[in-house]
Amino acid sequence: MVVITTSTMVAVSIAVMKPLLDKLATLMGDEFAKLKNLRKEVKLISDELTGMKDALEELSHLDELDRPTTRWRDKVREMSYDTEDIIDDFMLNFRQSNKNTGFISNTINRFKTLRARHNIGGQIKEIKALALEASAWRQRYTPVYKHDTPPSFNVAMHSRVVTLYEDAANLVGVEEPTNELVNLLADEDKQLKMVSIVGFGGLGKSTLANVVLMRLKGRFHQTAFVSVSQKPNIPKLLYSLLFQLGDAPPSHDLALNVLIDILREHLQNKRYFIVMDDKWDVEAWDVIKCAFPQNNLGSRVIVTSRIQDVAKACCLHGSHHILEMKPLSNEDSRTLFLGRIFGSEEACPRELWDISVEILKRCGGLPLAIITISSMLASENSYQMERWEHVRDSLGSITNLTLEKMRQILNLSYKDLPSHLKSCFLYLDMYPEDYKIDKYNLQHQWIAEGFITKENGQDVEKVARSCFNELVNRSLIQPVDFDKSGLVTTCKVHDMMLDLILIKSAEDNFFTIVDNQQAISGLDCKIRRLSIRVKNFSSTMLVGNIGMSQVRSLMVFGNSVRTPSLSEFKFLRVFCTDDCHSSGTYVGLCKLNHLTYVCISDSHWYELPLQTSVIQHLETLHLRKVHYRRKKLGVLQPYGIGHIKSLRHLTGFDIEINSLDNIKGLGELANLRYLSLICSSRMSDMEKRMDALCSSLGRLSSLEDLLLVDGGGCIDGLYPLSPPPTPYRIQTLLISKNSWFSIVPSWMGRLRNLCELQCSVMELLNDGAGILAELPALSRLNIQIRLAYHHEKIVISGGTAFPALECLNIEIVNGCPSNMTLQAGAMPRLQRLSLKFDGRWLKLHGVTVAPAGIENLLALQELSAQIVCKTGAPESDKTSIESGFRSAIAMHPRHPRFRIKFLEEED
Repeated sequence: MVVITTSTMVAVSIAVMKPLLDKLATLMGDEFAKLKNLRKEVKLISDELTGMKDALEELSHLDELDRPTTRWRDKVREMSYDTEDIIDDFMLNFRQSNKNTGFISNTINRFKTLRARHNIGGQIKEIKALALEASAWRQRYTPVYKHDTPPSFNVAMHSRVVTLYEDAANLVGVEEPTNELVNLLADEDKQLKMVSIVGFGGLGKSTLANVVLMRLKGRFHQTAFVSVSQKPNIPKLLYSLLFQLGDAPPSHDLALNVLIDILREHLQNKRYFIVMDDKWDVEAWDVIKCAFPQNNLGSRVIVTSRIQDVAKACCLHGSHHILEMKPLSNEDSRTLFLGRIFGSEEACPRELWDISVEILKRCGGLPLAIITISSMLASENSYQMERWEHVRDSLGSITNLTLEKMRQILNLSYKDLPSHLKSCFLYLDMYPEDYKIDKYNLQHQWIAEGFITKENGQDVEKVARSCFNELVNRSLIQPVDFDKSGLVTTCKVHDMMLDLILIKSAEDNFFTIVDNQQAISGLDCKIRRLSIRVKNFSSTMLVGNIGMSQVRSLMVFGNSVRTPSLSEFKFLRVFCTDDCHSSGTYVGLCKLNHLTYVCISDSHWYELPLQTSVIQHLETLHLRKVHYRRKKLGVLQPYGIGHIKSLRHLTGFDIEINSLDNIKGLGELANLRYLSLICSSRMSDMEKRMDALCSSLGRLSSLEDLLLVDGGGCIDGLYPLSPPPTPYRIQTLLISKNSWFSIVPSWMGRLRNLCELQCSVMELLNDGAGILAELPALSRLNIQIRLAYHHEKIVISGGTAFPALECLNIEIVNGCPSNMTLQAGAMPRLQRLSLKFDGRWLKLHGVTVAPAGIENLLALQELSAQIVCKTGAPESDKTSIESGFRSAIAMHPRHPRFRIKFLEEED
């Protein structure tokens, strides 16, 4: 059994107290100065809680507590939650009453009643006694190892981590099994062929399968990678598979046999390559395999599993091979370990060499263990012998690889986390296994929960970003998707790490998961966070608790058509649904006065009942992945979007569906920093709506990020945008690829703080290129250019052109990179250049491949190319294109890295 260490639970208790202390400080501010004696009482509570927090911080460094101390810690945690609820209620009542004159005395009386009801006086006495005990205990305990550095709020993601996940093919130990599988699967055998990859968790089975899929992707008509998990929802899994194959039906409600028939029909005449990752039982496979037809087109299937019997049983009617994953060799283990810490084995100080060998013995050649421990050591103090000795001693002497041993390794990395990151990390298990978590949603949820607060004047979103980066740097969460600039957009948590989180959180009542039809009984504590993953849930399934009013976060995943009435969740901060079919779920949403974050992904809801006169604290509203039915979805009733003055992030606002008044109301959101719009070019009254939008955008003085998605067609309606959107603040402007400007709008040249731009233009004339080239802060540019004629030239002048640009992604339609000329001195800081074009133009027009003047990009470190070619194109054509690029690179003084990918399409 894994030992649940003190640091785990104490860290959560500390995290609970932090936002509480912030709110107590607010109560002592000028806003509440009219309430006599309040400051004195609050000061007393605050002092006592601060002393308790100090005691908890010292206890957090101990591996084990005695029973009385454990009970004290748990009582402090629950008391902190309840005290914060009391304060939230009081502050809300005071602010609402204070809007009308003559109600101050009523507010004071209400506070006195509230104080009596919750026995605050008695709680203060109890806090005093506990604090005195904590002070005495503090003298008794001496930490055996103390490592908890103050939080750093400017943490960048390590480039080595990005490289590790972006280019998994370069991972140590992957090349040999990759070549073995490629040789096995890339032959001309027309029979359906299947491979089962089997091995212990953390050996890299999923990584290997994905690398092989990426290597062979161009040889198949259809490819997909689907995670199965321990408790698979098979209809949802098949729907996900259809979605990846581009044939997802509009409804999620189809019967299982119907989904299988759709899949079989879709794949019947196609050569497909599908990976089914992480199989746990044969029964689910017996259903899934029915969707894979034997069509004698050379199709391939890979299944990964930890269980030998499952791997053997997961066979199809074609040939079946089993590849057993092995631990890394001593040499590969050392290369991976030291390379992640120091960049190379040679850079490792000689005095750390022997102890690194001892640590690696305890990792047993398991890549997950090696990466986790090396990431921990690389995070800070990499050269301190004391720190390495502590890691070695903490791992014990067991060298046989077992599940318990792996948990011990992961637990050590968790214990090493600074206290401010522990709650952020535990929160990840609110999401189901193998779920792709959106980075920005996660960060906003941390903020809404109070895990992230302002520190040293830093903006909370920058603090949240640093926390996310630090968890990635420590390999506790894994990047999944990247944007074209190499920035992480989604992540997930390894299932072995999720297993560890579940064990720890159960001891600390951090969250409650409902994932089966059985009632959860025996709960003797309040539910603080609730993750529902079952159909037809009702509150009667939760037996033994006192209700839902104390829940802080509610997440509902997949087909939960009967969730509790939201009016029960009095203190809810975070509400999130994903693929629900729950008409009526949102009744009571308008009564949630403390709601800060709402994210809704639902195919059946029609109207968001936000009474914006009630919801005062809503900061984030995400409306995503929805089917627009009855033309009401996304409409905010009855008061309009402009009344939610606290809103900072708004996603999925539809220009076509919302009224003109609502579009104009966007301009009233003075705190709005992030705005994602859906804007169709097919609107009948497009001119009026675009005029209203331009007017609103010009008034958003705090806007930093603006996204225009799912537009389609020409968006020249944004040309008259004057003044431009927040010229002094906007940093990111992303316009979806299927939305085109005729030429670059002149107002883009006035976005002097713009760091990232994505857009598509029909013509990039010299003055258009000049507008973009003069942007002083632009560091990332993703641009799609549709050339009017194949010999049209794009010249990037030297001198001061693109002075800050570091990453450039260009997709050229109706042309080739050779249409570009890069003059000396242009883009002096460019490090990554990515090109995408149709290789069939090369033969058609007889042009060269690479842009002229690549050698002038003196800071260039990497050049990548994606070339679209005809399915079954001769290898000689591909070789010729690659040779052209390599010849251009050979002229570059720095010889940058080069990556090339061919994308086959039917003519």
